Amino acid sequence: MPNPVVHFEILGPDGEQLQRFYAEMFGWTINADNPMSYGLVDTGGGGINGGIGQSEQPLAAIYIEVDDPAQYLEKVVAAGAELVQDVTEIPDMVTFAQFRDPAGNIVGLVKGD
Repeated sequence: MPNPVVHFEILGPDGEQLQRFYAEMFGWTINADNPMSYGLVDTGGGGINGGIGQSEQPLAAIYIEVDDPAQYLEKVVAAGAELVQDVTEIPDMVTFAQFRDPAGNIVGLVKGD
């Protein structure tokens, strides 16, 4: 499959509370031992792993793996999407971008290895 969904993200005002909630409800392993306290989620099994963390506004989003986030961001904006987060690189972690689709959903683009 050329551009699979590879990550999900759940954010809210109390990231630690969300991490506890999802770990307890679904048995997910969540490791937030990093400078951003961003909980890296291992759903265990064949599902998609993700992240749970802190944000002023609640957000649930999927991330699609692409080879060139800037190119895809340009393409989706030209097709009617709205830029939410320009291409951003977090060194040694991830390169990503976000857009709002025509229905208002937030979708992420993440650079594949």
